[in-house]
Amino acid sequence: MSLRQSSGTHQAARIIAIVADVMAAIIGLWIIMYLLDANRTNDLVEFLQETARWLAGWSYDLFTFDADWARVVAGYGLAALAYLFIGHAVAGRLRR
Repeated sequence: MSLRQSSGTHQAARIIAIVADVMAAIIGLWIIMYLLDANRTNDLVEFLQETARWLAGWSYDLFTFDADWARVVAGYGLAALAYLFIGHAVAGRLRR
């Protein structure tokens, strides 16, 4: 592999890792906002909630704990961990 191709794949890997980190950070911020009972009519909180719900659409209602906070932490947390794990695994694979 030439130096030019190698640097291109490293740059792509870096971008994938950054995107995965941003997605997980948005979900993590929503979990924190939820646990701290943030004002849901605030534009930032509303944006984080809607974005996190879209990102975690496949997992946010996966668990049926009795406590709402546990359901939010488990459902959204699973999505955040999956994005981190998969994003960094793909990025690591591209770097090889």
